[in-house]
Amino acid sequence: MAYQDLKDFIACYNPRSRHQRKETWTEDNPDGRWRRFSYDEITARDKTSLDIFWIRDESLADLDNLPDPDVLAEEIVENLEAGAQSFRRIMESINGR
Repeated sequence: MAYQDLKDFIACYNPRSRHQRKETWTEDNPDGRWRRFSYDEITARDKTSLDIFWIRDESLADLDNLPDPDVLAEEIVENLEAGAQSFRRIMESINGR
């Protein structure tokens, strides 16, 4: 994940601009990721779920096309190792190494 992946979120939910927030989702822009709901909209949902159903990885919609479990497991391990390395670098930076 990179800064670019969160750029819209940061712009929308920055505490310094909380009174100017604008959602990016509209009926004209159904791919917009940031959306607000009224209390009535939330409580009208089954079990008041906050499932963000409009954000889906379309490549995973067809379960028959998923990679083999060993491929998925390897990707998970790689992501975890990369995350651990990033945290090590942060910790070293904090500790002045």
